[in-house]
Parts: sequence; C-alpha cells; structure tokens
Amino acid sequence: MTRAQLFDNIKKKSSYLCIGLDTDLSRIPKHLLKSDDPLFEFNKQIIDATHNYCVAYKPNIAFYEALGPTGWISLEKTLNYIPHDIFTIADAKRGDIGNTSALYAKAFFEQLKFDSVTVAPYMGEDSVKPFFYKDKWVILLAHTSNPGSSDFQLIESVVTGRKLYEEVIVKSMKWASPDQLMYVVGATQAEKMESIRALAPEHFFLVPGVGAQGGDLQMVSKYGMNKQCGLLVNAARSIIYASDDTDFAQRAAAEALKVKDEMEACLNSL
Repeated sequence: MTRAQLFDNIKKKSSYLCIGLDTDLSRIPKHLLKSDDPLFEFNKQIIDATHNYCVAYKPNIAFYEALGPTGWISLEKTLNYIPHDIFTIADAKRGDIGNTSALYAKAFFEQLKFDSVTVAPYMGEDSVKPFFYKDKWVILLAHTSNPGSSDFQLIESVVTGRKLYEEVIVKSMKWASPDQLMYVVGATQAEKMESIRALAPEHFFLVPGVGAQGGDLQMVSKYGMNKQCGLLVNAARSIIYASDDTDFAQRAAAEALKVKDEMEACLNSL
C-alpha cells in the first residue's frame, strides 16, 4: 500500500485507528475454544465488527508463532481475511545481519504478504535495508512505551548531544523516504512527540500505548499530527478484549467506534 492510498483511507474513514490483533488463547471467550481454529474465529469476528472504523490491523507475531505451525496457519488465514484496503502490520520487531534480514523480509512480504513489518535498528543500516521492498514499509523502533525504554533510548551521544532514539531517526531518514519508512513512537511518550515530529516532519508514526496502556489520544494527536495526519494509533486490549462473553465482537465494535469518533474530531481540527 502506498502512502497516498493510506492517507486516502484515513480521510475516507475519518480514522487513523490501528487495531492490534494480540490474540491470546487464554483470553478469548471460552465458547470459541470449541471451534476448529479459535484464534482465526476470534480474529474473523473482530474484523467483521471493526473494519469500518480502522485503517490498519497489527497482529503481534509472538501470539501466533508461540503456537507453532497451527499459529502460523491462523495468522495466514487472518491476513487473507482482512479487507484489501486495510493496511497490515507484522509486529515482529525483526533485525539481524543482512542475509538473515533478507529472509525475514521474504517471509513477511512475499510469503505472508504484509504491507509492513516492525524492525529493531540496533544493528544498523545493513540490518534494515533488506526490508525496503517496493510498496512495502519498514516501521522502525524509535522511542517505545515500555518501562525499560529509558535504559538505552535516552542515552546521549557525546558527539552530537542527541539521545539514541533521536540518532535512530536522524540517521535512518537517509536510508529511505517517507514513502517507505515509519517510526514507532509510544503514546506514553506524548510529551516528546512534538520534538520527534520536528525531527521527522513527513513520516508516519505508529503509536502504540493508547487504551489499556494509558496513552492520551488527544495529546498524541495534538503533538504528533502533520498535514497528512501522519499517525497510526494502535489500540489492542481495550478493543479486542472489551468483553469475554458472546457479545465480544459487538463490544469491540463499540470501543472502536468510540476511538474513531475521537479521532474524527482531531482530524477536523487539522
């Protein structure tokens, strides 16, 4: 999916919501466990209920690969079920030496046909470049929401004075254009969003941490938006686990609509 197509979908739906399909067998409604493929059945009903309110789905790969071959089958079926006009993100956080990264890229872009994959930048340019496929996206970890993010991401360079996450952004912008490269910026880092946007004014940000993790959508939108929105804000648990009963899909739809309506108000202020 191209940048223009993604932005057009944001305008059409008045939404920049990404729904995380972090599907955990221990948390899905018990009645689904009787189906042939509980993970896919859960995802299918969530997608049916929410696809009008979001522009992206983000399966976290760990929830699928932990189940072995059956998990990968559920993931592939889920991907095939997602409407073609919705952006797909493999939340895999890969990144290795060049030839290994090339195989990871082949797995996610050629075999599974995701639109994008999250990549860890720690090993540098040669570990990231194999993921730059035509009409595919790298979503590079920059400043994340987890408690340990400060262990390394806030270390300052004695040469430039920039923090490590700022160095990641500045250096990586030379590797690809805003048509192929996004950044992960955690919603709980909303106070830093304005300075991060100043570093990367044209790039899309994938923003996890809204919802169950407590990120503030209004603050993220105020400081993170650019003239083409430039945000994909992810919510997972607060939507997909809104209920653990037979009404789980309807409750997920209600939560997704609530977020979508808030996003529409933010977009109208652009």
